[in-house]
Amino acid sequence: MCDAAVKRDTGMATTDLLQHSDVILRPDPSRTVVRPFDLGYPGRFADAGPSRTQVIVDRITSLDEARLDAELRGVTRSLDERHRDVDATLRRRFEAIAGRITTPRDVSDRQQRLIGAYFSEEYSFEAAALFNPSAVPHPDQSGLPDGAIRFVLSLRGIGEGHVSSVAFRTGVWMPGGAVTVDPPSPSAVPPEVGIEDGEGRVRLDCGASRSICETVIFPVLPRQRQGIEDVRLVRFTDDDGTSVYHGTYTAFSGADAKPELLSSGDFTSMEMRPLTGDAAGAKGMALFPRRVDGRFLMLGRQDSESIWLHRSDELYRWNGGARLVRPRYPWEFVQMGNCGSPLEVDEGWLVFTHGVGTVRNYCMGACLLDKADPSKLLARTPAPILEPSPGERDGYVPNVVYGCGAMLSGRDVLIPYGVADNFTSFATTTVDGLLGAME
Repeated sequence: MCDAAVKRDTGMATTDLLQHSDVILRPDPSRTVVRPFDLGYPGRFADAGPSRTQVIVDRITSLDEARLDAELRGVTRSLDERHRDVDATLRRRFEAIAGRITTPRDVSDRQQRLIGAYFSEEYSFEAAALFNPSAVPHPDQSGLPDGAIRFVLSLRGIGEGHVSSVAFRTGVWMPGGAVTVDPPSPSAVPPEVGIEDGEGRVRLDCGASRSICETVIFPVLPRQRQGIEDVRLVRFTDDDGTSVYHGTYTAFSGADAKPELLSSGDFTSMEMRPLTGDAAGAKGMALFPRRVDGRFLMLGRQDSESIWLHRSDELYRWNGGARLVRPRYPWEFVQMGNCGSPLEVDEGWLVFTHGVGTVRNYCMGACLLDKADPSKLLARTPAPILEPSPGERDGYVPNVVYGCGAMLSGRDVLIPYGVADNFTSFATTTVDGLLGAME
């Protein structure tokens, strides 16, 4: 566990309830993905005349062989330093814009790759921040010491233009002991994006990633233009025993923020789909890990200040709901919300919460819901269990600690959390300790 100096760098608990790890995940601007660089379409210089795309392509195809080879070698060498399959990436990008040019069949392979490079960009998806994590057990638990758990961590990365993307990391937790996080791959790989269907559903093929931590999901649709924010992962087990990973997140268009659901069996392919219904208009929704009385349950914040409970017969449609936990203590007077999906323990549903108080301080607490009837609030922490520390409250957004999903093993709890909307750290505790802090 960390000493006092490291605690001052992470945000710290108000009591000895939490034990802080010395692991800190900071944003790394050298990690980039190659994404489309789109100049607009049709994007004409005047009412009559070629599109801007065509003008640029004409300039490229006018290069002589020596200059073409020199330009192509230079860009390939640069991209090869931190990306795989560069030639294939550039060819795919050419294919994506080929419909905008007049004679695509007359373009040689070398010209295609260079054109693809001009319509691509390297994007540093975590240049500014890497925070708001959630943790779930990894689909592969082989080859571990007795008692250890391998986990998958989703993270919110922020890059140029304050655009939020989803990144992943993996690690191992020894309950009651250490947390280790695997070094990130030097390669970051965006998934292949399928066609959006009539329900807004999009398939993501992550087969080019050699590990989960290589996959990066950045906005691919207009409704996500400004970001995919704060994934709350949960391993959901249905009544027939089958399990799937779901992650609620906020799709932000720049004007509207709407909840959506990310789903996957093993993180090699995923599906994104918007939630519908009159309750699907608020941020921060979190799915329960199983049905209760045959129905799906979700936490939300539909009045912008309280935690709500919703029930539905359909995973993607949410209507109605009722207030469940209201602001009561000074550290949550401004608003409350969940910090991830509920954890099922013997005593009920353990829910981590956040509260906003003076000077827009974000602190974390916890509450307990009845297992058979989660609309019943049994207990809650009167004081924060985690709050910004005097030694580390400055960052992208100061005075904030915030999480999107803890993980349970027996009576031990792993709590990954973001600090100052900038970096990520970890704490551990026990169910008994948390219940003992409630009233």
